[in-house]
Amino acid sequence: MNIDKFKHQHIEIMEAVAELRNLVKSGVAEHAEQIARKIISMSGIIKLHLSVEDTVLYPALRKSRDPLHLALGNRYQSEMDGLAAAYMKFAGKWLSARQIADDADGFKYDANVVFKALHERIQKENAELYPALEQI
Repeated sequence: MNIDKFKHQHIEIMEAVAELRNLVKSGVAEHAEQIARKIISMSGIIKLHLSVEDTVLYPALRKSRDPLHLALGNRYQSEMDGLAAAYMKFAGKWLSARQIADDADGFKYDANVVFKALHERIQKENAELYPALEQI
């Protein structure tokens, strides 16, 4: 299976996270508008990525005759449900530049939690999930 598009989306997501981190370091209140816009654009990429994982990647693993692929697909989909919900809650809470500027510390805390989980998931997918998919 060709998963180059998924790998590219991972790069786009991590670049967006890096841009957000730089904006936060430069001042949350001063860059609240840019931060809110970046979260909105990043959310579009993440929603698309999650949708295609659910409709293409996980079903491909479940169709494999290899029981390890089946288990991997089920596990990854199950794990992603929690992370997806956490990200969507984060994005919904911090879409407003005013909200971000008014609670910079709360934003930083929530962003660190979500971005750390996102980073770990992407690294895990790159190391384990994608090599399995490339075998199909």
